[in-house]
Amino acid sequence: MPHELLTLAQQMRNASDFLRFCARCRDSAHQSRLFGQSVRPLNAGEISLLEGRGNRCQDWSLVLVTHDFIPDNISHCAFSGKCVIGKIGDTEIEIEPGVALPSCMHNSTIISSEIGNGCLISSAHIVSHALICERSAIINCGSITTGEEASFGNGIEIAVGIETGGREVLSYAELSLPLAIAVAMERYDAEFLGEYELFVRDYLEKCRLPFSVLQNNAIVKNTQQLRDCFIGQHARIDGAVLLENVTVLSSEDEPAEISHGAIVRNSCIQWGGHVTTHAIVESSLLLEHSHVERHGKAAHSIIGPNSGVAEGEITSSLVGPFVGFHHQALLIAALWPEGKGNVGYGANVGSNHTGKAPDQEIICGEGLFFGLGVNIKFPADYSDSPYSIIATGVNALPQRVEFPFSLINKPSITYPGLSSAHNEILPGWVLTHGIYAIMRNENKFRRRNLARRTGLVFEVFRPEIIDRMVIARNRLKGVHETKPVYISGDIHGLGKNYLLERNRKAGIDAYDYYIEYYLLRSLCERINRLVLQGEGNLLSEIYSRETEDSDWEYVRKLLHDEGHAARNPIENLKRLAEMHERVAHNIQLSKERDDGRGARIIPDYQYTHGAAKDDPFIIETWEKMKSEIARVHELIRKCAHVS
Repeated sequence: MPHELLTLAQQMRNASDFLRFCARCRDSAHQSRLFGQSVRPLNAGEISLLEGRGNRCQDWSLVLVTHDFIPDNISHCAFSGKCVIGKIGDTEIEIEPGVALPSCMHNSTIISSEIGNGCLISSAHIVSHALICERSAIINCGSITTGEEASFGNGIEIAVGIETGGREVLSYAELSLPLAIAVAMERYDAEFLGEYELFVRDYLEKCRLPFSVLQNNAIVKNTQQLRDCFIGQHARIDGAVLLENVTVLSSEDEPAEISHGAIVRNSCIQWGGHVTTHAIVESSLLLEHSHVERHGKAAHSIIGPNSGVAEGEITSSLVGPFVGFHHQALLIAALWPEGKGNVGYGANVGSNHTGKAPDQEIICGEGLFFGLGVNIKFPADYSDSPYSIIATGVNALPQRVEFPFSLINKPSITYPGLSSAHNEILPGWVLTHGIYAIMRNENKFRRRNLARRTGLVFEVFRPEIIDRMVIARNRLKGVHETKPVYISGDIHGLGKNYLLERNRKAGIDAYDYYIEYYLLRSLCERINRLVLQGEGNLLSEIYSRETEDSDWEYVRKLLHDEGHAARNPIENLKRLAEMHERVAHNIQLSKERDDGRGARIIPDYQYTHGAAKDDPFIIETWEKMKSEIARVHELIRKCAHVS
């Protein structure tokens, strides 16, 4: 798999617009990188007119212009070194929605740079060794400069997980999330890691340029300093403090933005990324449509698509898609490849220092929720506890927990001989009490996804999750002796938590129910496909007939293992119709519990909060479930006709 990802990355590199642009600029043998040979020296009349408008140059012979050059729109500028200027004027640039300014050059210093057609350069203190492409704007800026050679934040070694090193990811602008995960977590594959390093080194050589770049329609204004930067098409840099050694990939329909006091150094920002409102990004990679804002800090981290940090701090971490981190909190040395989780206010997920070195880490499971003010001690592994909640104020010891959809809460009871540092775990609790959030988030992530280059999976109940549920359920069932309370010595995977007998039974029931629900939904789809294909005669052997469909074979085997193949297909469809209605009811009940608690505490709760029955998601859920139930009953009718 890692080698396949690398092959895909190589194919993407060969088709990269970013590298193609760099190659075209670097290898140009023409007088101008923007205009090729279609440039000429200034004539005496043009020089006289330029000087009459307050422009100055030590050697006008070094300034080349296009054949349709208009000197009238250039005033009070200073030129030095070899410069190329396109046609300035006869167009406008929209610098704000509804605010357009004419193309011109005014009150700026241009050193060894090229200015494309239709650009707007106004009050730019220094523009040195830069390539400013067509219809770009630089307004009220300090300096745009370049060293001898710029790599634009590519080739930065990001130490994710282990802050002292061991999972380093050599980053580059177009790095994908799956490949970053493979590099960070497939450390046993030395051949793959070696090939990957060679790949990035080659990428680095291909993107190096001796000048900074503003591609077409990029806007830089009210910004103090840009150094060694590649700013992509339609990107907006507005009010930033500093960009240094940075690539910003951008396009017209996926513009990136760095603004309002932001600082970005030694980093790459992908399409649609935002760094704003005094955020700081250092030695990091922001994948498509991710963001850091409201004083948020990201250092030595890779932030996945649609994820964001606001107010809090993320360091030495790799987080996947849809991680919400919107309050003052801490996330350090975390590997969270599947993402889709949340870090609550005051959460301290960062106990990576042993007193000897900051060399510990945490692996988070998909959909993990860190509640308000939790303290998570390292090392920790919650990868086999997807969609679990660590409740408010919990102090979690170093541990590995392997129970999906669980609640880890402060102890409700103290038992003799049991450490007071142990918390209480309720396996499967989220399935019975929080199914509203699970289903709503699945729906929300699908609707809000903006990522175009990362294939995301939105279904919560799928084979990887079901397998973990089966294993967890079997562990709960497999106790050798019934006890009032269990610890990890009794049931593997509990971590530093205890489990009450009543919650063991509740966990078994929750896992059983949603495993069955997944299987019967999959069975329904299989039956429907057979009926639509005119193969209804195969229904009688649907459980026994082997196929080449690996997804169905997974379900077919599990139907036998779970005992559901003992019912005929029609019986299972009838059972599914009942389950659809119950799941919809459970989703509404999950929300109604909040309504009931709120009404008992807040006198006017019912007047300020919508009732569960009026919740848009619940209304949508019932409509969808009624449609599914009708579809199942129609399928039952067709199956009965076939048989």
